[in-house]
Amino acid sequence: MSSLRVILFNKPFGVLSQFTDKGTEGSPRPTLSNYIKEPGFYPAGRLDRDSEGLMVLTDHGPLQARIANPKHKMAKTYWVQVEGTPDDAALGALRQGVTLKDGTTAPADVRIIQAPSPLWDRDPPVRFRKTVPDAWIEITIREGRNRQVRRMTAHVGLPTLRLIRAQIGDWKLNDLAPGAWRFASASGP
Repeated sequence: MSSLRVILFNKPFGVLSQFTDKGTEGSPRPTLSNYIKEPGFYPAGRLDRDSEGLMVLTDHGPLQARIANPKHKMAKTYWVQVEGTPDDAALGALRQGVTLKDGTTAPADVRIIQAPSPLWDRDPPVRFRKTVPDAWIEITIREGRNRQVRRMTAHVGLPTLRLIRAQIGDWKLNDLAPGAWRFASASGP
């Protein structure tokens, strides 16, 4: 019987959220196995290669399913650097739910925030343009569609420049450095 262990990992930009690279590219891309050597752990959900932040891994199948399966509606909070300046209309649309190609999203919790602190440098850095403002928003969703947050912000005219997952359920990124991991309680922090 599994011991119900949980790992919190701060996935760096460019790392695949799986333990092996089954891609067809020439050289292998970095995966979870470059960072986590504990046997028997599996990611509970995914985080795109071009996204950063919190991943939860567990050695307990039912917990993995509860975290990853959208039917459980576990809240996931993201810090999103967007191109442009969010206005009331854009934020209101995200709060109501927006219609994407795969249907209307559930309402999201959204607010404008200051840049997260501490915020590590990203490699490669986000492209900076002097003539185009950018801002940070915090968005919490309870679905898990492919690239959902990026598609939602683009839909309201705020393309995502950087996406960092800060929280899944009660588990928080806190001050976990990119590429670092720690054991956590199965019920949250």
